[in-house]
Amino acid sequence: LLGLRVSEALQDLRELGGGLFASSAVAGAEMATESMQLIEEKSDADIAEVQESAVLFHGVEDTTSDLRGLLDFLCGYRYLTAGMKKRALATFEGPLVTTLGRHIEVAYKLLARGPDHMSDALPSSDTTTWSQFAKLWHEARAIADREGFLHWEVAFPGVWHHWTNIRPQGGFDAVIGNPPWDHIEQPEVEWFATRDEEISHAATGATRKALIKNKKEAGDKLALEYEMMKERAAEMRMFVRSFDKYPLLSGGRINLYSLFVERAMNLIKPDGFVGLFTPSGIYADKTAAPFFKSVSTSGRVSSLFDFENKKIFFKDIHASFKFCALIFGGEERKFDQTECAFFLHDTKTINDPDRCFPLTPDDFARVNPNTGTAPIFRTRRDVDITRRIYEQHPVLVDYSGGEECKAWPVRFMQGLFNMTSDSHLFHTADQLDEEGFYPVEGNCYKRDKELYLPLYEGKMVQAFDHRAASVIVNPKNLNRPAQPRETTREEHNNPDWLPNPQFWVSVDAAEWPEGLGWAVAFKDVTAPTNVRTMIASVVPRSGFGNTLPLLMPDAVEIATYRENAWLLAACLNSFALDFVGRQKVQGQHLNWFIVEQLPVISPADYDRRFGDITARDLIRDHVLRLTYTSHDMAPFARDLGYDGPPFIWDEEERRHLRARLDSLYFHLYGLSREDAEYVLSTFPIVQREDEAAFGKYRTRDLILAYMNALAAGDTESMVKV
Repeated sequence: LLGLRVSEALQDLRELGGGLFASSAVAGAEMATESMQLIEEKSDADIAEVQESAVLFHGVEDTTSDLRGLLDFLCGYRYLTAGMKKRALATFEGPLVTTLGRHIEVAYKLLARGPDHMSDALPSSDTTTWSQFAKLWHEARAIADREGFLHWEVAFPGVWHHWTNIRPQGGFDAVIGNPPWDHIEQPEVEWFATRDEEISHAATGATRKALIKNKKEAGDKLALEYEMMKERAAEMRMFVRSFDKYPLLSGGRINLYSLFVERAMNLIKPDGFVGLFTPSGIYADKTAAPFFKSVSTSGRVSSLFDFENKKIFFKDIHASFKFCALIFGGEERKFDQTECAFFLHDTKTINDPDRCFPLTPDDFARVNPNTGTAPIFRTRRDVDITRRIYEQHPVLVDYSGGEECKAWPVRFMQGLFNMTSDSHLFHTADQLDEEGFYPVEGNCYKRDKELYLPLYEGKMVQAFDHRAASVIVNPKNLNRPAQPRETTREEHNNPDWLPNPQFWVSVDAAEWPEGLGWAVAFKDVTAPTNVRTMIASVVPRSGFGNTLPLLMPDAVEIATYRENAWLLAACLNSFALDFVGRQKVQGQHLNWFIVEQLPVISPADYDRRFGDITARDLIRDHVLRLTYTSHDMAPFARDLGYDGPPFIWDEEERRHLRARLDSLYFHLYGLSREDAEYVLSTFPIVQREDEAAFGKYRTRDLILAYMNALAAGDTESMVKV
């Protein structure tokens, strides 16, 4: 992964004032090309040919050794100075530039072999500069020895020609392999899990960082080792990003496999192939989107076969982990369509025409217009339904045309607080009690004019229910000490009852638009194999962690938001949208880049009439009844024009209200009854739970029956199934 092209080295030397001697040195090293080609042509069928190959190869190494040394030094110098400010960089550049300027006649060997070999050729007047340069050379060379730089043109001189060109000619016919699936830097909890129980079990990120800092200051060897690991990772990350080595796949928290993919792409011929096993994030993660869009929407992907581990392939890796075989071509290798298959548990299924299907470059661009990432279809029927939905409806936010185009005037807010970096702002009930605060209405704490709001997390919320669970903390649980405790029927029936959070936050720290008493939120932590993938709710003004992102109004659209945003909440909770969402979620998070590319019903489409009522009015009534079950949601009820008390929680009524909403959205999305039945079959946990409770898939039967009722214009009858 780490090394230089010859053209990059020449550019560095030109900038340092030592480029005059380098071209002839490169030309000499390029002579190794002929010898390398002779080696490649030999069959090594007998001992004589093997010995001749060995002799030729030793000659290649001798011919290229000085150039390798030069590249090692320059790459080490880049590594050493990556990210430096100009003032700090000047202290390194000065001795190097001066030395090259005064000793140009020996500069090539000086940089390639080091100052120890050249000291007798230099005048004594240069002692100080020479000493500084020697120190710099040894530091750069130590980095090269530690990191093991590989300079591909010099390592494989028979593969490329015209090394001095910005893009040398040639390359490999194919690059295949299984690169390492490791992040450059390990998170604190994982790193300390088997090394220091006190640190790994710390309740918050702030506490954990304080423990590490204290142990480091006390000279603790483990803490110092951790800091060294972080420094090494930071150095590599800075090197990778500072010189534009990996412009497409070095964003975010860098995983080594992604760098290998981009490296492979740059090593093949224009008509060559790359075939790699990587985690599935290569085609689904936002940080990989620039790369995958560049190959998927331009027709360069030949095949994408995605596997679910299930302990079948890699027994030591989690069963739900997914990886893929990605086969794509160089700039001149094009394909009319990409053969795709997902959630595979063996290689034979690739031959199943229902499970393996083609996607065109236009399909990638249509279904994920902003990122070009791949949707995750299980069957050919999934492709057909999803394609039709996208042909008829806009995505929530589309900026594929160069300008941001919103179907709804909302903006994304990743919660109000980060559960790790903002943890110093969190207070427990015990802490507030000790500081003289007392509980007041709305599950808040007050002291004089100070007010603390409950901090909602994703685990506390379900669809149309901001009171779904309280948080219980088990400090013995290393990775997830805070667990949800499901709300009881009696608690739901009490409109005064509110769930207990893990923390409270100051109202002054919880920024909120003036005049808005509620917002639309959705759960960040999810999976395509959960009961439901997209889970949204209307929530009261409060504090919110990053596991419960908000869709807030644009600054000048608060009035419009109050009048319409509940429609968006209903749309997000529909089976129709969730079906599409499941084709997008790769990991355990419903990231904003996924949500903004979901197809939504446009505001104008809610004017469609079903019998004597519009879709808008029907949804208003149902969302109000589903949401306004406690007094803290009174501002929401008032915005919807209702002045009465909260609605009593009734499980059977809620089941029918949600079924009618889902049937309505199947109509609005333009799906037939047969399509709806298929979509509902892709939610197996919903079906299992229904069959356990009712002896049949009642959710499906209710929705299909209500689809018939709405088609007949009946919006009032309660169906019986």
